[in-house]
Amino acid sequence: MKERVRAVLVTPNDTTLVIKRVRPGIDPYWVIVGGGVEESDATREEALLREVREEIAGDAEIVRLFHETENAKGEKEYFYLARIDTWDFDRRTGPEFARTDRGEYILEEVPLTAEAIANLNLLPREISTVLRQALDRGSLLAV
Repeated sequence: MKERVRAVLVTPNDTTLVIKRVRPGIDPYWVIVGGGVEESDATREEALLREVREEIAGDAEIVRLFHETENAKGEKEYFYLARIDTWDFDRRTGPEFARTDRGEYILEEVPLTAEAIANLNLLPREISTVLRQALDRGSLLAV
């Protein structure tokens, strides 16, 4: 079964980094940084750190596993809470960025509040709900 990893990246300003996807014929939507676990990745956590480096040229520190689910394609998805201090979206290297048929990728820094997350079309919808609930309870940043 294919595995995917994603990072709820918390910045020093208590914001989070998300990628806005703009594709022709589809309403804009936002996703959390991450991607597929590759055979060359020793662990899911290593895959996550690689994805953060590729997608936003950042170095993250994983805090903990936050949520796991299975998507409609039958892939297991793992969402981690991670802290990040520096990133440079202009230096991203992920292979998806070279494909012109994939639309635009726009990095956005969003307040880490339930209200701000609710205002995004964050996909998958399940992670939007789980993230907002954790923010409402005050348990997201608790370790």
